[in-house]
Amino acid sequence: MNATQLARPARNTSVDWGQRIRHRFWFWVSLIVVFLFSVIVLAPIIWTLSTSLRQPIGSFSVPPQWIPIPPDFSNYADVFRTVPGGQYVLNSVIVTFSTVAGQLVTASLAGYAFARFQFPFKNLLFWLILATLMIPGQATIVPVFVLISKLGLNDKLMSLILPSWATAFGTFLLRQYFMGISNEYEEAALMDGASQWRIFRSVYLPLVAPGLAILAILSFNGTWNEFFRPLIFLTSPSNFTLPLGLVNLAGYMGTGSISIVLAGVMLSLFPVLVIFLLGQRYLIEGIAMGGLKG
Repeated sequence: MNATQLARPARNTSVDWGQRIRHRFWFWVSLIVVFLFSVIVLAPIIWTLSTSLRQPIGSFSVPPQWIPIPPDFSNYADVFRTVPGGQYVLNSVIVTFSTVAGQLVTASLAGYAFARFQFPFKNLLFWLILATLMIPGQATIVPVFVLISKLGLNDKLMSLILPSWATAFGTFLLRQYFMGISNEYEEAALMDGASQWRIFRSVYLPLVAPGLAILAILSFNGTWNEFFRPLIFLTSPSNFTLPLGLVNLAGYMGTGSISIVLAGVMLSLFPVLVIFLLGQRYLIEGIAMGGLKG
């Protein structure tokens, strides 16, 4: 045995085994907890999908039948036969994509201005914008409705689109991203003779793409699922968005087919799931890159 081997301390195998056992124990505990929470979250969605594929008479069977045999896909076709589902979907698409596009434009411009420019009362104005996040939409729905009425936008899709373009959350989020970018990019662009608009459009905007992705995903999900404002601003069934129009599937006093109603719910849920699955990588990357920087 040489001197190096004599100087090396002997490893305590009992301690190593104890650490492995504790690590494995907590791993399985964490896995079980995550599984239980996953079941709690997914069970209502699975039940909705299962019921949408059953005959109405089998919707309240005891014991409940989780796997419908045979599945009845006609409920999805009945959604469009019972109500003008195609028109509802088109209205939701117009409102949602117009809102998302408008918020990306206004939030990126406002966030860039608050992050890169100096002007009087900048901080006070920014904190006032943030303060609006603490005011629920129900508290401002009356003055917004009065303003919409004076603009002649009652019972029009623009009554949902126009007020949504100003977003305090989007302004805050993109301001944080712009503040996290080095000033050296702007200095180099100014030396090359670029204008502020060119610097914003060609230099800074591509660098905050993760923040734009986060805002787009959250805005899409919130607008697509919105029920309260369409209920207040829209009166004509031809202008209803999908969440509001699906209420008509329940029929008078809720006497409609529960299977058709839940088929409509699944149709409404599908675009949200697709957008989230396609954009979750950008959402996670954007949060990890520091939505709280600055």
